[in-house]
Amino acid sequence: MPRPGSAPRWSAAAGRWGCRLLPLLLLLLLPGPSGASEITFELPDNAKQCFYEDITQGTKCTLEFQVITGGHYDVDCRLEDPDGKVLYKEMKKQYDSFTFTASRNGTYKFCFSNEFSTFTHKTVYFDFQVGEDPPLFPSENRVSALTQMESACVSIHEALKSVIDYQTHFRLREAQGRSRAEDLNTRVAYWSVGEALILLVVSIGQVFLLKSFFSDKRTTTTRVGS
Repeated sequence: MPRPGSAPRWSAAAGRWGCRLLPLLLLLLLPGPSGASEITFELPDNAKQCFYEDITQGTKCTLEFQVITGGHYDVDCRLEDPDGKVLYKEMKKQYDSFTFTASRNGTYKFCFSNEFSTFTHKTVYFDFQVGEDPPLFPSENRVSALTQMESACVSIHEALKSVIDYQTHFRLREAQGRSRAEDLNTRVAYWSVGEALILLVVSIGQVFLLKSFFSDKRTTTTRVGS
């Protein structure tokens, strides 16, 4: 049997642990202040789409993009600094990643172009990350090392970020695979309809050809009076 007074002690201990765990869980769930733009958009044929981002000097940035659907799954990409200097330029790329450090303050521009395509529109995904995630537990004003619980929270936080990256990657792969499968299904359907029409025409032609072999040819004779 529990001794008198043990229940309040357990309740108090649970309350103290709950007060300690709540801030840590909030730190795991709240996003960091680093900027990140993750967009999927339609890029029509003969079109160009540009995006702008204000970046401070010395900030590390990463641009990652991938063409999900359309044509040969390729697109032109161009990145410029505030002075118009080209930092990155690739033609007809299916996917790529580029990391740079801002050399000055200002508005940076990156564009995706489908101007080389005459009738095929594309679906493009890009992730533009500005800055790095701050540490989960800042080292300023700390006189002691991370506790075991804080270290576990940091490990869980890094694992969750990896899970999010993998989920995004496999979601894009699934969308691209579904698009290819639907395109292949459409081509097979058209090919099947074409084969059926050709078979029908050939069958009708064979019927008329065989009918001509067994039909009686009537010859007419005319008498010429002498």
